[in-house]
Amino acid sequence: MPLAVIICRMRVISGKRAAIETFERRGFTSDVDDTAGKVREIVEDVRRRGDEAVREYGQRFDGVRIEEFRVPEREFDEAEAKIDSELSAAIDLAAGRITSYYRHQPAQGFIEEERGDLLGQLVRPLERVGCYVPGGTAPLFSSLLMTAVPAKVAGVDEVIVATPPGRGGSVPAEVLVAARRAGVENVFRIGGAQAIAAMAYGTESVPRVDKVVGPGNRWVVLAKQAVYGAVGIEALPGPTETLVLADGSASVRHVASDLLAQAEHAGAQPVLVTTSRELAEALPGALEEALARLPTAGAARESLEERGYLVLVDDLQEAMEVANAYAPEHLCLLVDDPQALLPLVRNAGGVFLGHRSMEALGDYVLGPSHVMPTGGTARFSSFVNLNDFQKLIPLVGVGEELLSLLAEPAARMARAEGLEAHARAIESRTGSEGE
Repeated sequence: MPLAVIICRMRVISGKRAAIETFERRGFTSDVDDTAGKVREIVEDVRRRGDEAVREYGQRFDGVRIEEFRVPEREFDEAEAKIDSELSAAIDLAAGRITSYYRHQPAQGFIEEERGDLLGQLVRPLERVGCYVPGGTAPLFSSLLMTAVPAKVAGVDEVIVATPPGRGGSVPAEVLVAARRAGVENVFRIGGAQAIAAMAYGTESVPRVDKVVGPGNRWVVLAKQAVYGAVGIEALPGPTETLVLADGSASVRHVASDLLAQAEHAGAQPVLVTTSRELAEALPGALEEALARLPTAGAARESLEERGYLVLVDDLQEAMEVANAYAPEHLCLLVDDPQALLPLVRNAGGVFLGHRSMEALGDYVLGPSHVMPTGGTARFSSFVNLNDFQKLIPLVGVGEELLSLLAEPAARMARAEGLEAHARAIESRTGSEGE
């Protein structure tokens, strides 16, 4: 039976060149439809009318009219009692490991002084950050930890959270418990594009933030795109994606489980690049067996059939060339010696080393944020880290000796650009103005 038939209708490609030419990817901002126009209307309406516009859109999209957006303190206390002790301990573990991970990231500026001259950098945290936490079919409270915790470690003064309310108007207990563990005091029951607009511009109830971070659906991502400039954003995250790179040492069951772990997300793209034809031929049976027992099999099968790829290559060098060209959000190295491939990694949101380092574990408790670049943007961007919540401010202090050394060439450059006032400002400090 031809390989292309037996891989659960994943598209099968042979060789690096064919893979690079064939890959198709779509993010939330790439399709042309009328959603972007509708999002801009919502954003502008919230900017003009504030809370009342947010209430109307919440009633329309979430099916509930919220009068008081901020979750009261008593609901945080009630949430603690609602979740079981094992989940509470798991959230504690995750928050602790994320905090510990980011405390290792260098975040200091520098100041160098010599003979009255000073050069340096100040590192200053943002004052207020807004984290969006998706709701919908499941409350992604892990995304709250993965954005709010590094913001707090970076020194952000105030972190607020916006998340869609349930039909009864409440926020899931898991989200409130995670917020408390992350040091977040203000959680707002607002979802969708109206939440992004409220945080970007401020309303009567929601304070204006300096930056909005976090994943969401198409409406949320397009809203982040629309408000960029009024506030900062960390990225325009699209549907999740995983590239599993496997050799003959990989277990087909592990490969199938890692592909399905991402495929169960709506719009996800699972990709396998392998040097092993034996693994490729065993994969369909493993996938079908796992799908038969999977509650989210419908979404997972759709991801496999519509966006899945299987790429057969001759060796690991070629496999890494395919991976770098694809620039995946998650690069999972299920190979005999994963560390040997690290020098070849150029483009990836995150790298998961070896058979026990499944990406699903990283979604919760390993430490690095699971908010990573998608849609090929790992070519030029990074996962959420302390730099997303800090500013770098250069310092300069010029002494007499340095001024005498630099003034004449600087003035010469200014005049070459036709900026005479620049030149004269420099020369006014040296006594040579107008010479």
